This record gives sequence, structure tokens and C-alpha cells, in this order.
Amino acid sequence: MKDIINQLFEEQMLNWELARNNYDSLKQVKVKTLIVDGHEYKVQFNPARIKSSTAKVDAKSIMERQCFLCTKNRPKEQTGILFKERYLIIVYPYPIFPRHLTIPLIEHTPQLIASRFEDMLELAQQLDDFIIFYNGPKCGASAPDHFHFQAGNKGFLPLERDLSMYNAVIIESDNKEEVLNRFKQIYFSLPLLPEDDEPKMNILTWYDTAKWTVCIFPRKKHRPSCFSAEGEANMLINPASVELGGVFITPLEKDFEKITAEDIKEILEEVC
Repeated sequence: MKDIINQLFEEQMLNWELARNNYDSLKQVKVKTLIVDGHEYKVQFNPARIKSSTAKVDAKSIMERQCFLCTKNRPKEQTGILFKERYLIIVYPYPIFPRHLTIPLIEHTPQLIASRFEDMLELAQQLDDFIIFYNGPKCGASAPDHFHFQAGNKGFLPLERDLSMYNAVIIESDNKEEVLNRFKQIYFSLPLLPEDDEPKMNILTWYDTAKWTVCIFPRKKHRPSCFSAEGEANMLINPASVELGGVFITPLEKDFEKITAEDIKEILEEVC
């Protein structure tokens, strides 16, 4: 699978100008390191992420726009690799990672993980140089109406190097059935609000040395108060799996310059 993914990236960088320009720009993004309670967090100034960070995900807005993950609405230059006859692995054109994939279900169906978690484990095993992540429909997903995973190359998120620094529920096992059973127990133990279709959560998983590592971040809130605050208090921070994994994305330079370790701590305490 690694060779096929490499070939996909090579072809897309050659034939898709938008993606090529954004991956080239990624090499120049500003990055700084902040220490939050003794642990390392990265902050990335990435203006190409403004569209995703500010995506309107209310029911009315979703009904009024075309789904950008459906085959008929994707750019003609965007090609992909079929996975399990029901997903398409495609290059993500607004990257955070040096190699960033989106893996949408071919069928247009809502972003709900319960029946598709096993697919996530199989993806992690097949794409073993990537971390696979899932953003819940009210936890950072910019397309909550179309089921999808994302994937980013290993070695990028601080989470990989220090699991102990994060307030996540962690499953580690070389037995897939055990991972599935543990996930089911956790999933059904989390609170489900009347207005939600599943418990709020973000999930990151990867496969290494013949075992899976799964990090589940239960959520209590979609966006922090700073996202909609007025004046100096405003910061366009929309935490999803990448932020919970240790890399905060700021699409506005003013937010990159002013965000502090204390801000990150407060945002995490507010949404998790």
C-alpha cells in the first residue's frame, strides 16, 4: 500500500495545481512550540486552513451547500485509491501534515463511527506509516453529513511520542477483537445528549510493531468560547483530532502570534 500511496501523491502533485501549491506553501508555514503543563505543543500558522476552520456545520448550511466529498462534486483533478470497495483514499488539498489524506465513504451517509470503527483499524494496519483520525460530527468535522476519516504521516504529532501527556482513553493491543470490544464498552459508556446522534469524541489510531494504539478523546463542547468571542478575545481555533494530538492550527497570523500556553490549556479544559 505504501508504494501505491506514494504514487498517488506524485501524480496529484504533478497534475493538480491547487494541491501542489498548498503542499509547497506548507513547507513555509510558521511553527512555534509552547510548553503546556510541562508538555510540548506545536502551533502552526496555516492560512490555507481558513475554509475548514470556519466551516458552517449547522443543518441549514449543510442543506444549502453541495457535499465536497461526493464524487460528483470533487475536483476533476482529484483521483484516488479504492479501499474495501467502499472508501476512496484521496490527497487532501488543504494539508496540515506533509502527507495528508482524506478517506471518504463512497456513499453519502452521516459521520457516525460506531459501525465503522473496524474499518478504521484496518486502515491503520494497511496505512501503517500514517495515523488515522476521526472527527465527530460536532467535534471538528467540516463535512458531518458525509462519513470520512483522515490520515497524516507518522512523526508529526507530539501525541505519538508521549501518550501520558494527554487526557485520552487509550487502548493498546495486538488483538483486533479485543480493541473492538474495548471500544464498544467505551463508546456506550460515554454520555449521549438528546440533540446528538453519537457521543462527542475524536479518535486517533495507528498500527506499529504488530499492535494498534487507539486514543479516544471524549468531548463536552464543539468549539471554545474564543471562536465566537468579540474583539481581542477572538481566536479562530476549532479543535479537532490534530489539536488534541498536540498541534494547534491557526489560520490567522494574529492568533498565531498571540496564542499562549495558558490559552491552549484553557481551550482543552473547555472542550474536552
